[in-house]
Amino acid sequence: MRLVFAGTPDTALPSLRALLDSPRHEVAAVVTRPDARSGRGRKVHPSPVAELAEEAGVEVLRPARAGDPAFLERLERIAPDCCPVVAYGALLPRAALDIPRHGWVNLHFSLLPAWRGAAPVQHALLHGDAITGAATFRIVEELDAGPVYGVVTEDVRPADTGGELLARLAESGAGLLTATLDGIEDGTLEAVPQPADGVSLAPKIGVDDARVDWSAPAMRVDRLIRACSPAPGAWTEFRGARVKLGPVRPASGAPALAPGRIAASKASVLVGTATHPVELGEVRPQGKRSMSAREWARGVRLTGDDLLGGER
Repeated sequence: MRLVFAGTPDTALPSLRALLDSPRHEVAAVVTRPDARSGRGRKVHPSPVAELAEEAGVEVLRPARAGDPAFLERLERIAPDCCPVVAYGALLPRAALDIPRHGWVNLHFSLLPAWRGAAPVQHALLHGDAITGAATFRIVEELDAGPVYGVVTEDVRPADTGGELLARLAESGAGLLTATLDGIEDGTLEAVPQPADGVSLAPKIGVDDARVDWSAPAMRVDRLIRACSPAPGAWTEFRGARVKLGPVRPASGAPALAPGRIAASKASVLVGTATHPVELGEVRPQGKRSMSAREWARGVRLTGDDLLGGER
């Protein structure tokens, strides 16, 4: 089939590579978000998808909005049979959805109808799901509600971060997306409506949502920090300044500590929660590099009055 691929971040690259390598499909163009400022110098950079497409000699379309008349006109001239989508990051209006004869097929990183929305992997970790996965579905105007073509499942490992789990799903999902497009092309695959039961929502997790509440149980603290690693990054306050936290390790056998209370030794740095303490891993003070919790504790010279979290 003749395809126009829509995607933006690194997560979309395995799928784009798989389709570029597919002998059955032609990627005629790529749609991605406009170039944006990033990095320490805040220089303007193309998206990872744009960079890969340009390396492959594929036309790149960067509409400010998917409803822009110039973009819609160009898409009609390209005349794609189908538009696969992976983490594009913008809404698609009806005028765009109607152009390809097989519609727009999205790779979503959950087992729909669970975790519809922008942050399905993070919410799966936050809620302690044992199994998650990815699904391909035909995009409709209602959020992530279109009929499903296929799914792959993935076990959630006890120490998974959001980044690690998403990376595995991006790889397995690339195979699912390619197989879905193969099935659509040869007429052997039909989309099945999502069930009405089991719908859950996964809205974007912002910086404020990533603040650690030390009065929560250790299990909740562990899940939040892993879900927010690497983005947006879990954080807490120490002596009035923000400190970012890498994944922690629940220390169920350690003596109890009051929520936020710090106990440092040569072997570990423990912080109290509503249940048992957790052991800090990587710590990144505001404006400084990441370091081990023990290195951080030595540098700040902890006192018996120090707490993580401050006033909430």
